[in-house]
Amino acid sequence: MQGQILEYSVQTNAGVITGDDGNRYTFAGSEWKESALPARGMRVDFEVHGATAVSVYRALAGGGGSGVAVSCTKSKVAAGVLGILLGGLGIHKFYLGLTGPGFIMLGIAILGAITAILIIGFFIAAAIGLIGFIEGIIYLTKSDEEFEELYVRQRKGWF
Repeated sequence: MQGQILEYSVQTNAGVITGDDGNRYTFAGSEWKESALPARGMRVDFEVHGATAVSVYRALAGGGGSGVAVSCTKSKVAAGVLGILLGGLGIHKFYLGLTGPGFIMLGIAILGAITAILIIGFFIAAAIGLIGFIEGIIYLTKSDEEFEELYVRQRKGWF
């Protein structure tokens, strides 16, 4: 059966799934069969034993069910375009809520601008701009689910 995670608590290592049949099922963290933690709104595939969900997996994209996708809180297209156009300033990092890496990129860009009088500043600015450009391309080539998991949920800061 397929459904959607309503809640999951790391503290209790348990959660609740609403099945596509309209019923709610509890599940233990030991029944979760994926490496990434379960998250609210995630589509899942599971077996039912009474009122309990067992063998819970993340649902494959396009695999039956109601067709409801995992809701994305950030647009991969917006992040990708920001990375390509303004990546050297770290704007795409700020958009994703990654303020630490964003400030690092912005600081390096400012350092490059200040030292542009010395030829090295152009290389610093070009290098940080290239990193932002590459990250923008990487964002755009990821699937929606992969982008959501890596950059929004896991908050992966670099590449």
